[in-house]
Parts: sequence; structure tokens; C-alpha cells
Amino acid sequence: MTAEHAHSHDHAAPPPVERHCDVAVIGGSAAGLAGALQIARQRRTVIVVDDGTPRNAPAAHMHGYLGREGAAPSELVAVGREEVRSYGGEVLTGRALAVRAGDDGRFRVELSGGHTLLARRVLAATGIVDELPDIEGLAPRWGQDVIHCPFCHGYEVRDQRLVQIVTHPMGLHPSPLLRHLTDRLTVVLHDVDGLDDHAEAALSGLEGAGVPVVRTAVRRVTTGPDGAVTGVELADGSTLEADSVLVGTRFHARLGALASLGLEATPHASGMGDVLEVDPMTGQTAVPGVYAAGNVTDPSLQVLPSAAHGSRIGAMISFSLADEDVRAQQRPSGEEGDWDHRYAGEARMWSGNPNGTLVAQVTGMPPGRALDVGAGEGGDVLWLAEQGWEVTASDISGNALGHVGAAAQARGLPVTLLRTDANAPGAFDGRTYDLVSLQYGSFLRTPEGRGLGNLLGAVAPGGTLLVVSHDLTPLREPVDPAEQTRMWDPEAYVGVEEIATALAAQDGWTVELHQTRPRPAGAASTHHVDDVVLRAVRTG
Repeated sequence: MTAEHAHSHDHAAPPPVERHCDVAVIGGSAAGLAGALQIARQRRTVIVVDDGTPRNAPAAHMHGYLGREGAAPSELVAVGREEVRSYGGEVLTGRALAVRAGDDGRFRVELSGGHTLLARRVLAATGIVDELPDIEGLAPRWGQDVIHCPFCHGYEVRDQRLVQIVTHPMGLHPSPLLRHLTDRLTVVLHDVDGLDDHAEAALSGLEGAGVPVVRTAVRRVTTGPDGAVTGVELADGSTLEADSVLVGTRFHARLGALASLGLEATPHASGMGDVLEVDPMTGQTAVPGVYAAGNVTDPSLQVLPSAAHGSRIGAMISFSLADEDVRAQQRPSGEEGDWDHRYAGEARMWSGNPNGTLVAQVTGMPPGRALDVGAGEGGDVLWLAEQGWEVTASDISGNALGHVGAAAQARGLPVTLLRTDANAPGAFDGRTYDLVSLQYGSFLRTPEGRGLGNLLGAVAPGGTLLVVSHDLTPLREPVDPAEQTRMWDPEAYVGVEEIATALAAQDGWTVELHQTRPRPAGAASTHHVDDVVLRAVRTG
């Protein structure tokens, strides 16, 4: 846990950011989120990058998902993101452009906006792209009353006038299912070449069961004044009345970001498209360390089995990381590594000045014992020590504390350094302080709120908790993922509003101040942003 990176909130493009994590997940729908959830629950840092273009985007509802039957796909994604974030996983809006293998065994994931993730493993859950037949009127109704799967939407078109447009012999595969769903099915063979004996037998069986088979190309799908499908116009000028249309698609694995690794799609057994081939047990691709899950590996997976597949591959990735760490006789922290990277080298990330809000709030308080949570490079620590406070600087980053210690020694200031994670058991050694300061700090969420409990528990009776955060409203504004990746996910971290809610729910606290105000001058960042300030006294 450390001081939060100074965010850019003006209209200029933010500078490139490089972050480190255990696993980068490309794609944030069912498979990607399920994989990320498994990985985050194994205490691995996982960052999901999602460009908001899921395969089922046109559909208003999803079906066959036990426990969420009929829910909107967006609802599942929202709940899934919340669950991943509750374990400290981040979900970024952006687009992965390329993945490159590094000499150190890590993968460099290049993102829109010039940003980068460095990850030990990569999980591709990028899905597939459906290619509709070139028939006028199909695309506008896709996912509504033009459908492709009897399991996804078949029940919804039961008993309707249903026209099935077949463009490939494999397109006859769902016809018996459709015949059971409605007695008003018509099969139209549109530009189908190479019908073998098996396909002809299937057609003969359908006709014998009372299903009309029309061997004429389709000119267009017609719609009524309300935009809904009304029929299928054939090349001979005749029209088949229809309430819904089922049509097979060709499909293509979305592998743009993986092409830089030399990974290519392979033809699917159906002959209807291509997929990314993976090990059937582990989900690993031909490139060790790169895995794939969901529709990108199997186009037949509905949302529920896609999520199940992602969950299983997430577990396989977790095994892979754990086995590697055992062989190396290490137990690394991905979060610690990320922050240590940001504080590596001689370059300073901030001005070194104390935060103006801290100065304004603390001036006049009698000095005592102070804990600076997420001390960063120590501007607040040094100022507090100069005012006579007995200061402990805590941070997850050893590099950050190295900067603090060197600066304190150069000024002759006594400062205690505590390398700790706010989410660790007994993070602050069970000691309490007259002032606990969290200035632009961040620590990952856990379901039971361990870090939040540690923070509040560090305040002595009569002591003050001072929390200052950026106003994160600009971080929640939409971005074009093709142009920019939002490199921080505030919802994965414990924020000032969550702290305020916890204080309100507990006895023994008095909130003296909780408001948004202009950020004081003096920080390295000159962007005109607001601070959210929370000051509370422990009375019990």
C-alpha cells in the first residue's frame, strides 16, 4: 500500500504508464471475469483490460444461465466486475494492441494510449467475431428477431413463423431442434454448395416430418413499420412470412493482440470459421505462459459454459504460478512488485512537498505519535517530523521507504520505517497513534475489509483519522478504449466514501469534516482537481 499515483484530469493525454501484475486478462466478459475471479482469490494481482465489445452485445437477455436466466448480459458483467474488484482485481477500460514476450519471462501487453502491462501470465478471453451472410436486412435485427442459436433464443421464438436460412451444410444441425420448438418452420437453402449424402438425408427427413424446404436464394429480410421482421424475400420475388429468422454465421477468433506472439487461428472442425487452439486441460496456447478461455477457443460455448471455462483456466494459471514460485523458493507479492517498480530509480514521482490539505488540517494540533499510511516518497512524513511529531512511515514498497529514509537521514529527522501491506494481519504491529494520515492512499479491497479494519484500529482513543483523496469523478468518465486505456480502477481500492460509511456504522467516532474542496497548490501535479477530505476523531 502506498500513496496513489497523481492522476491526470485535464484534456491532455496522460503520460504513458507501465504497471506490473501477476496476470493480465484481455477481455472482460464471462470467461475473462470468471478467470480473473479465480486468480484474484489466490492472492494474485490480476488486471483485466476490456474494450466493451462482447460477442453478445446485441442481445437484450441471456438464457440457459442457471441462477441468472433472462438477465441482461450487461447485468452479468456488472456483477462480475464487482466480484473481481472485491478481491482486489482491477478492470480497466481500454484495448490490448499487442503482446510481446520479454527476456525475463514476463509478457509486455501494449495498450491503447501508449500504456503497458508487464505480466507473468496472460489470459486471452477475447471471444470471436460473427460474420453474417451478406443478406440485406439481417444485420440491423441481429440479436433481436434474427438469431443464430436455438439454445440462446429458441424458446423465445416458440410457435412463431420461423424461417431458417441455411448457408452451409452444417447449418442443418439445429433444424430438428427448431422443428420441435415451432410447427411453423421453413428451411431455406441459400447459396449452399456441396450438400453430401448426409445433408440430403437430413433434408429428406425434415420434409418427411412436414417441414417445407425451399431451395432458393434469399434476397432480403423484410421489416414492418416498427422495425420488426415480417418476412424473407426470395430471389424469385416471392416472400415467406416470418416473425423471426435463424441464420448460421461464420466466426473468426479475435487474435489481433496475440498476432505479435506468432499465434494464429486454426480452422474449426465445423468448417464454419476459425478458433485459437489450446491445450484441452490447461488452456495454454502454443506460447508457454499465454492461456485462452471462452469463445475464442470454442464458438459453441454459451455464457454459462464460457464462464465455467474461464474459471477452470484461471485455476490452471494459478497452479502454474504457484508451481513456479515453489521452484524458485519465493512467495512474491504482485502488488508489492508493482509499487516497487514505480519507485525504482532516482526519478521522483512527486514534488517532495507535503500535501497542502495535510498541512492545513494538522497545523495547530499538539504533536504526538503519527502514522503515515502509504507514505510514498515521504513529503508528509518529513513535514510532520519537522513539526515535532514522532512519525512512523508505512508503505508496501521498500523502494519508497528507501527514499523516505535517505531524505530523513539527510535532514537529521528521526523517522520509523515500517514496510507493510495494509491488508496484512496486524499490519501496523498493534500500535495506535494520535494521528493516522492516509493522503491519496490506496489499498486493495478484500471481502471482509481487513485493510479498512487495520486503518481504523490504528487510531488511538482521542486520536484523529485524516483521509484525503482525489475527487475520482473524472476517472469515471467514459473513454474511447480504441484511443486510451484508463490505467487505474478506483473501484478495486478502498476509497474515502467507503471509509466514511464504515465510520458512520461504528460507535465511538465523530466525523468533523467530510467534504470536497479545491486541491491546494504545491503538488507535483498542476492539474486543477478537487480533494475529498475526511477528518474524524475516535471518541471511544
